[in-house]
Amino acid sequence: MSNFDKRQKGFEGKFAHDQELQFKASARRNKLLGLWAAGLMGKSDEEAAAYAKEVIKADFEEAGDDDVFRKVRADFDAAGIDQSDHQLRRQMEELLAEAVTQLENEG
Repeated sequence: MSNFDKRQKGFEGKFAHDQELQFKASARRNKLLGLWAAGLMGKSDEEAAAYAKEVIKADFEEAGDDDVFRKVRADFDAAGIDQSDHQLRRQMEELLAEAVTQLENEG
């Protein structure tokens, strides 16, 4: 195997690892987001856990974060929770950073 082939395998491995980390971080962020949102909506611990699973599932509707944002936004509106779009998106960003930190500390 040439050096080029070794480097290519290394880059492919890093890409796969980065993609896996991104997927795990996004799923973890969605769980944290669901728990946070459930707390604002006054859900019980059991209801919060179920809601967090709904938020995770919402992420599979389309690529990107808009599907998750729309779900939580609609649920906030239905529950009369006063959170701006900006506040919700900022919380999503902060929870993604927290999720990445948690995953790095686990590994």
